[in-house]
Amino acid sequence: MQNIIEFEPSRAGKYNWNTIIFVSAFHLAAIAAFFTFSWQNLVATLVVWWIASSWGIGIAYHRLLTHRGFTTSKWMMRFLATCGTLGLQSGPISWVTTHRLHHAFTDTDKDPHSPMHGVWWSHIGWIFRGTAQNQPQATRQRYSPDLMKDPYLRFIDSYYWVTTLILSAALYAVGGWTMIVWAVVLRIVVSWHFTWMVNSVTHIWGTRRFESRDDSRNNALVAAVTFGEGWHNNHHAYPRSAKHGLTWKEIDLNWYQLRLLEKLGLIKNVYAYDLETASETPREILKAA
Repeated sequence: MQNIIEFEPSRAGKYNWNTIIFVSAFHLAAIAAFFTFSWQNLVATLVVWWIASSWGIGIAYHRLLTHRGFTTSKWMMRFLATCGTLGLQSGPISWVTTHRLHHAFTDTDKDPHSPMHGVWWSHIGWIFRGTAQNQPQATRQRYSPDLMKDPYLRFIDSYYWVTTLILSAALYAVGGWTMIVWAVVLRIVVSWHFTWMVNSVTHIWGTRRFESRDDSRNNALVAAVTFGEGWHNNHHAYPRSAKHGLTWKEIDLNWYQLRLLEKLGLIKNVYAYDLETASETPREILKAA
């Protein structure tokens, strides 16, 4: 077995200047959105945000590829994963590997974005220095061997930024450069922070339904801006469950979409934790019971 030190995140490593410059440039460029508002730009932004952050990050990267909360066809999996690349949060294999490391070492020194190193580190600092999401090949092979077998996922993991270039060209044809500023630049900056809030805020502020071995918390505000990903204590207690909001008050838009996809026959074997029965079972088994 490979030495576990090989998989420890490096916080004392060199600064990732490419990431620092790239992220800073996007934040500065996003300021232009305040001077270029139009309803057309807003609508385009909301549509792309939904596709990238809900279908892509929440449903594909997180609930499907990372935790295998449901199964689907290869074409559907690849489509959803491609949507995830529009978030510019790295490719699917890199993202999943980092998140699986987070679950394996939550809120410990080996957690890639542990709040024990401060709010700044857990929110954004972790991508600026050291390992970040640039995990070694051995780590990727150990924690994401299932994804490494798929040639398409390996391809878009290396060229995840290409979809954003294609989207930008399409948006320019429809609404000019101001639509790119809104539906690409501003949307990506805001969605970055929404996703990072799951790493930082939901491990510091919120309520705890379950006494999990970490500091995860349910945070309604974070859930509202991440399509349901903010019910984080629920998620850490039952990671495979594709249902994060466990009561009617815990609005989970990603779960509602999964229910629809299930009814349409596009996904199956959906794992869902049931708060009343305290069981985590594929929904098909629950229906047959």
